[in-house]
Amino acid sequence: MVLLLLVDLDADLTALRPLGGFFLLRTGAGPRAALPTLAQAYAAEKEEVYEHVVTFRVRKVGAALRAPEPRVAASVAQQGLAARLWSIALGCAVLYGRMPDLDARLLRWDPDGSAPDDLWLTEVRPRPGDAAHLAQVVLEGHLEPLAAALRTRYRIAPGLLRGNAASALTGAARQLESWARAHGRADAVARTRALTADLLAHPLLAGTGTLTGSAFRRRSCCLYYRVPGGGVCGDCCFPRPPRSSPGAASG
Repeated sequence: MVLLLLVDLDADLTALRPLGGFFLLRTGAGPRAALPTLAQAYAAEKEEVYEHVVTFRVRKVGAALRAPEPRVAASVAQQGLAARLWSIALGCAVLYGRMPDLDARLLRWDPDGSAPDDLWLTEVRPRPGDAAHLAQVVLEGHLEPLAAALRTRYRIAPGLLRGNAASALTGAARQLESWARAHGRADAVARTRALTADLLAHPLLAGTGTLTGSAFRRRSCCLYYRVPGGGVCGDCCFPRPPRSSPGAASG
């Protein structure tokens, strides 16, 4: 049993600040009101005025990495946004015991921003911080519609995108657990591990890889090895960059 100490969910989410850039989230209306929401970005096919948003981000990532083909850039871009969303949600659930409502209609996104992705939450509304709510908000509310938007434009396998989602989750968990250990927060370590294990058992993530302690080995590849100068990631299914056909690593 994990003993959880609830902390007030303050409007600035100050507990996330010591954790690093992927966990930070700016809040309030602020000067980002002109940016599209993530809901508008995901619905690009239905709202022509925002049709460029996801494609713009993929092209920006592709240019920065000199990616050899769009699907490689699409994979890296998706994993980057997934890492941001998981970090914020998991960080709040562990440190506050609850999380802010990360509804895609409340999160504004700058597709021209640098990494980590620039997100702005327009209003902080407390929500439960259990695994079921995290899955509902992040997996179902963000990563599924994002994956659908990417699949309509790029030749990218659903299994690869699910693997990216699991990899982003476990990466956020490792960073959070490392911080908790360094600060003597055994409660936060236990809470992180419990939530991560529950989330990986979700039907949308089940079978994406194997979690041993805080180490994760995925069953798919994000294609980063195809970037010039890139190699395999620490949790990749491949021990070294494959030499097979480009499509072989996309499942």
